[in-house]
Parts: sequence; structure tokens; C-alpha cells
Amino acid sequence: MDEEYDVIVLGTGLKECILSGLLSVDGLKVLHMDRNDYYGGGLTLLNLIQLWKRCRGDDKPPAHLGSSRDYNVDMIPKFMMVNGTLVRTLIHTDVTKYLSFKAVDGSFVFNK
Repeated sequence: MDEEYDVIVLGTGLKECILSGLLSVDGLKVLHMDRNDYYGGGLTLLNLIQLWKRCRGDDKPPAHLGSSRDYNVDMIPKFMMVNGTLVRTLIHTDVTKYLSFKAVDGSFVFNK
């Protein structure tokens, strides 16, 4: 690993990733780090082992649940406006190749 960087970004939440991408596109040498063993901060996707450890404290879920890699549980599902600033920024930084989008048929609010 190199020893000199123009910028060090701590955390891998959405804001930090966008900042890191923009600085990198502008030609700066960026070191991007996270204290967790996964990326995404609070907006992360967890596989089954990570989710089990986070919720139960155990390292291993039961075998009958299948392969850990078959799971990607979004901690906070997100909505993005199609023509919003966020989408344009994601396209500009070329991270859209790592994302998938799905049209939403409807949005509902439940009130007891």
C-alpha cells in the first residue's frame, strides 16, 4: 500500500463513497477505509453470516438456511428519484455498474 495520499476518507456510507468517487475522478489519490469488515456503513447489505452475527451474536447460522452468499439483506432499503441529483452523480462517478435498479409499482403507508 502506498504511504502518501491526497485525501483519506473514513467510512463507506453513501456520502463517503460519493465523495471518494468524485475526488478520484478529479485525479486525487484517495485512501478509502472503513472500520467494519463490510462496506456501506448503516446502508449496507449483509450476507447471512454477517446478519446472524449482528442480530444473534453467533458466528454461524443453522445449515438448513443455506449458503450465506445467497443472502443480501439491505439494512435500509432506499428510494431514488429517476432524474434526481443523486442518480446523475452516480452515473458521473461510474458506480452504476455495481448497482441494480428496480421500478416501484406503488408506495403505501400503513396507519393503525
